[in-house]
Amino acid sequence: MQHHYHHRSQSHLSAGVPTTPGGETQLASEAKLGKKRGSYNCGRCGLPKKGHSCHVAITTAAIESTPTHADSSVAISATSSLSTTRPPPLRQHCSNLRRALSFDDDVEDVRGGFPEPEAAYDEEDLQFDDPFPDPDSGGFPPGCLWEILRRLPPVGLLAAARVCKGWRETARKLWRAAEELRLRVPARAQVGFVGSVLQKCPGLVRLSLRMESDVDATMLACIAFSCPNLEFMEILKSDTAMNRITGDELGRFVADKRCLRSLKMEGCSNLGGFVLCSSSLSTLWLSDLFSLSKTVFNCPNLKEISLEFSRQQNDSTNLTSMVDGLGRYCPRLQNIHIASLQLSHSVVLALTGAQLRWLRMLSLVLGSEITDASVAAIASSYPNLELLDLSGSSISDSGIGMICNVFPETLSRLLLALCPNITSSGIQFVTAQLPLLELMDCGMTICDPNSENPLPGESNDWELKNISKTKLHLIHQKLIIKHNRLKKLSLWGCSGLDALYLNCPELNDLNLNSCKNLHPERLLLQCGNLESVHASGCQELLIEAIESQVSNDLLGMENVLPCKRLADGSKRVQVPHFLSAQSYDDDKKQRVKRQRCNVLVR
Repeated sequence: MQHHYHHRSQSHLSAGVPTTPGGETQLASEAKLGKKRGSYNCGRCGLPKKGHSCHVAITTAAIESTPTHADSSVAISATSSLSTTRPPPLRQHCSNLRRALSFDDDVEDVRGGFPEPEAAYDEEDLQFDDPFPDPDSGGFPPGCLWEILRRLPPVGLLAAARVCKGWRETARKLWRAAEELRLRVPARAQVGFVGSVLQKCPGLVRLSLRMESDVDATMLACIAFSCPNLEFMEILKSDTAMNRITGDELGRFVADKRCLRSLKMEGCSNLGGFVLCSSSLSTLWLSDLFSLSKTVFNCPNLKEISLEFSRQQNDSTNLTSMVDGLGRYCPRLQNIHIASLQLSHSVVLALTGAQLRWLRMLSLVLGSEITDASVAAIASSYPNLELLDLSGSSISDSGIGMICNVFPETLSRLLLALCPNITSSGIQFVTAQLPLLELMDCGMTICDPNSENPLPGESNDWELKNISKTKLHLIHQKLIIKHNRLKKLSLWGCSGLDALYLNCPELNDLNLNSCKNLHPERLLLQCGNLESVHASGCQELLIEAIESQVSNDLLGMENVLPCKRLADGSKRVQVPHFLSAQSYDDDKKQRVKRQRCNVLVR
């Protein structure tokens, strides 16, 4: 790509070089590439300047005349041919050296961050009809060059800036106009290289860093200095990287960035404690938290918070006081997600005592001490919940009954994975009593006590230990679900399930991973919109039964042509759509051919 831009530049620079009668281009001016002063040869005829008086006149007709569309196309194609026939330059810039900073391949956000040019260009202008193209832009009209370069990934834009002066200026304007950027920082990168890229984008609003090297307060200072208008920041890290940012450093960063609205950060194990004060912050995601000694959230406009704690039993964080502080100083909270082994009924009582009237989504995950009493407290304080996630809790079918009694008109997403006290009867009751339900996760609820860990990637030792301590259900359970709005159903790891009957016309995603005891002859799928069925770890006969049922549904959907008797009334034939289009529209018999369902076994 760099060679292409370099050839483009060389062809543009050679546009004014005259040719001899034999058609050979005079390249004597490029023989000495090491000099840094002006050319020793005449720019008109190519002869040495010493004692030379040139009588060759510069032709300006091509500049003064207005070419037609065909002429301009010819000129562009001639320039292209020059770029392909010219030999590569002898001197190469050091652009292929190892870069300390590389970019992700996925740069949708980068491309979308470049706005349109200030001047509006019609469709004709983008067809190279500009009679006076900028000589520094390689023959392209300025608006066209903008449109081309704004679609390049950052690494391509950096290379394009080395082509010529016009391209460098356009690239500089693009960097300055960028509002969103995603960067992948490799392990050997230094903060200075990240800062050099960020300084190109003074108007940056959204920034996402994927760190493969360690991140510390120096990186935060670099971001704060280079991005004064930053509103959304995300810092992700690889497994080998370490986040060394402390709570005090994070608190200072949030306090200084008065425009910051969203902060998402991974690997926050070294925070220790923090005080976050911001009147603009509305979204906060922190993961890998551990043993927080002090947590203060003074964010009156905070609407969404996600706190993921490390799964260690010796975590000393006082979740009760933390949740109490959230209720006091963040009254506008709408979405709360907390994942911790330390979640208990007292934490739920602190949350319900906060009386967050805007709360719509509540997720309390991995709290084995959350019981039916906790469900009663949640239901009495927050009757307008749209999402409830109590995965990993100890609630039973009684708690499910309370959920169904309180949220029949609001709840659309219910997640109860890793809840060993729930039976198939409770799941059926949920689908019968919640008509607005669109997503339900019941993974690892109906388990066979004799089966091994079905999904090592989705459950850990603590989860299995928790399940073994509680009362395990009897195997050979059947599940019958009939629902008109359910779109996603997850039954992963339900090894105690041996019969499944689904009548869900809107269901498009079904997860049956590791349902080892589900019998093929006891499976019935009446789901016309199924797009994906996950069947990893299932029996071969079950996989074949799934494929057979979804393919039969597809054939039934495709065979929708109307039938018509022949003139003598002897036989029915299928009428093509173009012969009976009017009757299809009137009777609403025409159906759209749906996408083939994918059965995923890996």
